[in-house]
Amino acid sequence: MLDDARAFALRAHNGQMYGNFPYSWHLEAVVELLAPYGVQAQIIGYLHDVVEDTAVGEDEVHARFGPFVGECVGLLTDAAGATRAERKAQTYARLATVSGPAELALVVKAADRLANVRSCVADRRQSLWEVYRHEHPAFRDSAYRPGLCEPLWCQLDMLLAPASIQVSDG
Repeated sequence: MLDDARAFALRAHNGQMYGNFPYSWHLEAVVELLAPYGVQAQIIGYLHDVVEDTAVGEDEVHARFGPFVGECVGLLTDAAGATRAERKAQTYARLATVSGPAELALVVKAADRLANVRSCVADRRQSLWEVYRHEHPAFRDSAYRPGLCEPLWCQLDMLLAPASIQVSDG
């Protein structure tokens, strides 16, 4: 099913870019971070943005990959809102209620955020890094669960410390 999820996600994101790279670059970065957490986490990692960023609907993910994967992808899909702040506030409120097996979605969310922040640091995109740094306390309050994926959170906390990026955009 991992190969199916990868192929499905690559088709869905076909033509999309992640900065200067094909979108597959971001998906592979997320899935690589998820390797220690198992195949199911990697499947969800490939699919984490298909509902939010493509024409694929939650029903299609449920039908093709099962209710658990569909539920997790649904949890990872930003809520509707007029601004990023509105979308994130609603999404974080939803993530704060996640418990039990669906906490695997929180591992994927942490890996996704870590991949995004690593990209900001590597590409010296200070303004986007500042957005993630500003959101980090609320994001952490909603998605962190002690013992769930500590290595991801340790890296994320370190990269979002104020001295992590010091070169301005441009």
